[in-house]
Amino acid sequence: MSRQNPTVIIALGGNAISPKNEAGTIKQQFEHIRDSLKSVMSFVKKRYNICITHGNGPQVGAELLKTEMTESVIPPLPLGLLVANTQGAIGYMIQQSLQNALYSEDAEREVVTFISQMKVDGDDPAIDDPNKFIGKRYSPEDAEEMSTKYGWKLKEQEPGEWRRVVPSPTPLYIFNGRSIKHLVEFGTIVIAGGGGGIPAYNKPDGTLDGLDGVIDKDMSAALLGRVLKAEELFIVTDVDNIYLNFNTPEQKDITNASKEEIEMWLENGEFGEGSMAPKIRAAIYFLQYHGQKVVITSLEKIEDAINDKAGTIITNKGNE
Repeated sequence: MSRQNPTVIIALGGNAISPKNEAGTIKQQFEHIRDSLKSVMSFVKKRYNICITHGNGPQVGAELLKTEMTESVIPPLPLGLLVANTQGAIGYMIQQSLQNALYSEDAEREVVTFISQMKVDGDDPAIDDPNKFIGKRYSPEDAEEMSTKYGWKLKEQEPGEWRRVVPSPTPLYIFNGRSIKHLVEFGTIVIAGGGGGIPAYNKPDGTLDGLDGVIDKDMSAALLGRVLKAEELFIVTDVDNIYLNFNTPEQKDITNASKEEIEMWLENGEFGEGSMAPKIRAAIYFLQYHGQKVVITSLEKIEDAINDKAGTIITNKGNE
């Protein structure tokens, strides 16, 4: 691998690793990760430089609930540290699964998980306006009970489905970006920016401190793509395409679109906040800085999407 090889960022959604209709056991998460890595191996065979990032919404929500339920016997852990914990745990699952896949193909490439801090603004307005969905889904009645019991803030993500929301500050800078770029260009497959990265900010004296929040992993992936000067970004989520008029009788799937078109649809409110809208913003950002192509699709369709046969393909000029 070298700087001459194309670079791809693969962003695995936390919901793709732990779908909403499953319990989210480690066995289930390993199975979904292994399925996703079949497509990663296609990039390996095409000699891409590869950087993988991942979400952690369901996982960090479960960890936060766990620490709140046991705080009478074990000192609770702050949300920022739980992001670090899930970054390590999910990174380990991806790393080991990919090492096994590479071994089975006699592919001599190393895989590393990079514990990644992401710089944010300590005064980001998002800190006082939680909007990042994490954890499991609740009925309206259960949501009210959890809010009363634990003091949570919850919002309706889909009709009849409520989830906890936490602050999600905007990522500004990824620490150690040059080291990640060096490894990727050397041919190492790097897992970085997991869970959007661990939020950190500079105090007045210049030193770093953690911040309790969960950064949107798609925007972090786009920022990582800018640092790596990546040509392609694959956003793997729990739907096959992006849609207009989603969940209505007029629903229409989009297979090809230009940056200009998705900017217009975003402005017109076609994409839900907390679900597709952040992915669209990430796609726009990525295409503004070096990026040539963004693909949004599901775990099941990603292998076809690599060959332009599935998913939504977004470029600066669309299907011209």
